[in-house]
Amino acid sequence: MKFFVDTADIGEIRNAVGWGILDGVTTNPSLVAKTGKRFDTVIEEVLELVNGPISLEVTATDYEGMMREGRELAARAPERVVIKVPLTREGIRATKSFSDEGLKTNVTLCFTATQALLAAKAGASYISPFIGRLDDVSTDGMQVIADIVTIYNNYGFDTEILVASVRHPVHILEAARLGADVCTVPFKVLDALFNHPLTDLGLERFLKDWEKVPK
Repeated sequence: MKFFVDTADIGEIRNAVGWGILDGVTTNPSLVAKTGKRFDTVIEEVLELVNGPISLEVTATDYEGMMREGRELAARAPERVVIKVPLTREGIRATKSFSDEGLKTNVTLCFTATQALLAAKAGASYISPFIGRLDDVSTDGMQVIADIVTIYNNYGFDTEILVASVRHPVHILEAARLGADVCTVPFKVLDALFNHPLTDLGLERFLKDWEKVPK
């Protein structure tokens, strides 16, 4: 499974890169706004740090606007930038056009397996089902992931399943069990994967025993 960090905070990205396990970054307008920086500044910083896929979202809601913004975003780093578009009629139309032009796309705001089927049919590089938001409205988000995995395997779609709106480590565990391709997670959730009290206790005991070894 690939790990993307879902943030525009350059400090968080730098830490995740330093661990050596980060495969990419996803951003959105809300995450960029939290930084208090200009969009161009944020993007320049992320591109400088990350060699993998970087999802940058269009803000236009019409086809022509999405195409214009998407091409401008991709031009910044064609091999790394993934154009993030919403799962709307105009977004799916734009996804197909971007795919025909050889540009990578991440279709976001997906909440059903049939929506994911539309994205795959349009040639999306990634589909982003929001499992945490589904859980919030008493719907089993991981069942949607299971259904998408089955559908994509049935028909051999190349679209990668990028599990989004991840709230805790168990979401990551369940996504990995189901065979999802990517999890994009907030930095605090990625950081939490390291934590277990027995790991801390074991290390403490090892170090205490080491102090007893004759030097």
